[in-house]
Amino acid sequence: MALSAQGPGGRGRGRRRARRRPLSEINVTPLVDVMLVLLIIFMVAAPLLTVAVPLELPKTDAGSVEQIEEPITVSIQRSGTIYVDEDPATLDQLGPRITAMASNNMERPIFVRGDAQAPYGTVAEVMGRLSATGFTRLNLVTDSAAPQAAVPAAEVPVETAEAQ
Repeated sequence: MALSAQGPGGRGRGRRRARRRPLSEINVTPLVDVMLVLLIIFMVAAPLLTVAVPLELPKTDAGSVEQIEEPITVSIQRSGTIYVDEDPATLDQLGPRITAMASNNMERPIFVRGDAQAPYGTVAEVMGRLSATGFTRLNLVTDSAAPQAAVPAAEVPVETAEAQ
């Protein structure tokens, strides 16, 4: 039995092993997983960040409006309680408070969110106060409803006025 000076694989004793170069590629799979989890979290959290006053908005067929400037939200609950953003307010406080929030910018959009069961008179009073204060961009916020089937023309009563 003879002993060899070479190690396994036939390499000489004095030779060093070739070093492996580090991988220079990024493994994208964990990055995609983290991004998808963040996307889901933001999709769930985004609707919760709107306005905290719980309302049941009326349903309409109107589409959404694109906004450039951050609007001020006035909410009217079913009981008739008025909120400016998330803080309760009286009808008398409404004009001065919103003017201060808008920094005297009467062109700033104001969203009026009235509960579907809120008294119509209260919603009308709020809109009237805001208009009398000088705000020109008042918007009623509603929920978009599914399009309803059109009523046949034969069933719709038509009143005609003849010119005299």
